[in-house]
Amino acid sequence: MYSLGIDIGSSSVKVSLLDIASGRCVQSATHPRTEAPIHSPRKGWAEQDPEMWWGYIRDGIKEISEGGKMASVVSIGITYQMHGLVAVDRHVQPVRDSIIWCDSRAVEIGAEALEGIGYERCMTHLLNSPGNFTASKLAWVKRNEPELYAKVWKFMLPGDYIVYKLSGEVATTATGLSEQILWDFKEARRADFVADYYGIDTALIPETVPSIGVAARTNDATERLLGIPSGTPIAYRAGDQPNNAFSLNVLNPGEVAATGGTSGVVYGVTDVPKADAQSRVNTFLHVNDSAEAHRYGVLLCINGTGILNSWMHRHVAPGMSYAEMNACAEEAPAGSDGLLVLPFGNGAERVLGNRNIGAAFSGLDLVRHSFPHLLRATQEGIAFSFRYGIDVMREIGLDLRVIRAGKANLFLSPLFRETLSTLCDADIQLYDTDGSLGAARGGALGAGFYASPAEAFATLERVSDVHPRSEWAPALEESYQNWKNLLIKSLQ
Repeated sequence: MYSLGIDIGSSSVKVSLLDIASGRCVQSATHPRTEAPIHSPRKGWAEQDPEMWWGYIRDGIKEISEGGKMASVVSIGITYQMHGLVAVDRHVQPVRDSIIWCDSRAVEIGAEALEGIGYERCMTHLLNSPGNFTASKLAWVKRNEPELYAKVWKFMLPGDYIVYKLSGEVATTATGLSEQILWDFKEARRADFVADYYGIDTALIPETVPSIGVAARTNDATERLLGIPSGTPIAYRAGDQPNNAFSLNVLNPGEVAATGGTSGVVYGVTDVPKADAQSRVNTFLHVNDSAEAHRYGVLLCINGTGILNSWMHRHVAPGMSYAEMNACAEEAPAGSDGLLVLPFGNGAERVLGNRNIGAAFSGLDLVRHSFPHLLRATQEGIAFSFRYGIDVMREIGLDLRVIRAGKANLFLSPLFRETLSTLCDADIQLYDTDGSLGAARGGALGAGFYASPAEAFATLERVSDVHPRSEWAPALEESYQNWKNLLIKSLQ
């Protein structure tokens, strides 16, 4: 028996088959082969066609379906890029392209809502500023594209839309509502007062179903198209960062997950609702939250991390593999001889108060610095941005001593993971998993093929441990303080 995991990212879509009994990946496929296009009609805007995601999912499933594998799929789990807006008409057709997570057009609308709703009410009920989240994005459509807004029947998240494509059912989750800033943490119910402030009819919000549990089933059309049996339970859905934590078995207070894909994320779980007074980090419901045992995820997100590394790969080192770049970077010393990089160039940064200051190199010395310095300073700059955000998380009471991560993306670099471990004085545990496999485990758990999370993660393989490099610590700390001073100046 297999569980199918679907991971809908902004760069690509990955599908994986998990053998439920062994916990092993049977086969995976990623589409497109290069990065998926993001339409940016104006500076700070980012849009994608939801039908493009569905096309990539179909391509991926067809690629791994040889030998009739899809007939053995008994559960499905879905994870998706957070905060995206998919607005559909009565025929459940998108009325416009999705406004995705890194689009910053609604920043000012969210700032207005913070003042209009009231700072105290937002912090105590929403645990966040309305910010540049999904509800604010729909409010932007209402204000700027009234003819399209008039056609909207429901609005949902990217994962909700793919559940519809597989099942014909339209719904969302409480976890999803929290990432749209439509969840009232104090009252433990939907935050209709946010929709009311924006003038959004609450009838446009889909019904709520569990994140973990049978929430929909595939229909006959999916069986004809993809070979997945009609009636297969879709039993898990979560945004990519809560799912990354779930994938690493980060479910309980004090546990922390990190990822370094297009964006960089640190996600800590707590049982006490926490708000950052400046909304530099954000709190959402975790996937396993329940009335009996509350679980909240505190999320630090830095948009311009992995994308800076890939930019360096494409434009500065186009003839090198990432492994070759990593090896070359190690030729430079810790601290990169004073060369500093601000890795912020992918839209507004929440950790910087929704400012978009761009990416920058500082202190370049044409006599001392060479190509390895550029590569190492890039990875150190990304690690510095993680440290900056982790210090914020520590300020609000999270204890980060051990960080779990999948051995993927930036964490494939020994230099990066040892730099981060040293800067944060924390061990890093690396696991052989990814978002699509985590979603597949979630689907099997939600459908009842695993009796408990402990059983679901019994086969999760821990591949290595990373410890701080004491000999690097003085140089990295000095460089970090200089980097932080540079950042503060850039924000003035």
